[in-house]
Amino acid sequence: MLGLLLSRIHLSSLLPRDRGSAVPWLLLALLTWATTIVVGALRWQRVIAALELPDDLPPLISHSFAGLFVSNFLPSTIGGDFLRVSRLSAANGQAPASFASVVLERLTGFIVLPLITLVALFFQPALLHLGSATRLAVVLSLVTLGVLAVVLLVAGSPRLGRRLADNQSWLRFANAVHLGIDRLRRHPGAAATLVLTAVAYQLMGVLSAWIGSRALDINLSLATAMAFVPVVLMAQVLPVSVSGIGLREGVLVLLLQPLGVPTAQAVAFGLLLYGMNLAVSLLGAPAFAVGAKPVRATA
Repeated sequence: MLGLLLSRIHLSSLLPRDRGSAVPWLLLALLTWATTIVVGALRWQRVIAALELPDDLPPLISHSFAGLFVSNFLPSTIGGDFLRVSRLSAANGQAPASFASVVLERLTGFIVLPLITLVALFFQPALLHLGSATRLAVVLSLVTLGVLAVVLLVAGSPRLGRRLADNQSWLRFANAVHLGIDRLRRHPGAAATLVLTAVAYQLMGVLSAWIGSRALDINLSLATAMAFVPVVLMAQVLPVSVSGIGLREGVLVLLLQPLGVPTAQAVAFGLLLYGMNLAVSLLGAPAFAVGAKPVRATA
């Protein structure tokens, strides 16, 4: 699909006049995005440690890159998350807790992303007067926080915990999520460390996207990227497209047009972000091909 789209784009009209200057920016963006995945594995490790599971970082990095590779070929990030759960549970023999670790890790993203957007808008009042772009950013952030609050309220409910306790059906996975939320609530230090790691992960993703915009000679300030890139990241996880293709580009058009960025350049920016993600995900192809290790022997 990417090849078909590129065949219809006049690349000469999108690349900067000084094309040599774009290469360092692009290489730096790829390096930053690869580092972001490592930081994401560190975030996952903090969740796993809170759940008292084996938490060696190197295998988690391998699982994260393999999951990123799979996610490029399936709707949203569900395929990559399923792979991470299966690989982790194959190593520790605890499928429900492994499932809970990935769910809780994802929930931290839905806490941090809208907060980054709202804080950036608060400190950049000029961005509050961009019409549909501002409305999209604010509404999506508030809706995300609202849905997250409902999920945490339901999943962390003691009544739900009593109903799910000792359940051996598929509901044991929901019980594992409940127990994970309850454990983080009773250990605020671990929860704070997890949130700080999640903030670092999401800010690294924003930085990578901002560096990528420089490769296309799109003049966005870092503050603007902090306000709008999280909106793109929130939107592209919706399971209505393959790897966010089309949805990501459409959101970028809506957000960047009021800033004077042409539609073609906004679409190219979205495709560049996808291409960067695809290129970095190829690092996970060997890990995906090798498969999972057997369950550890338990005493």
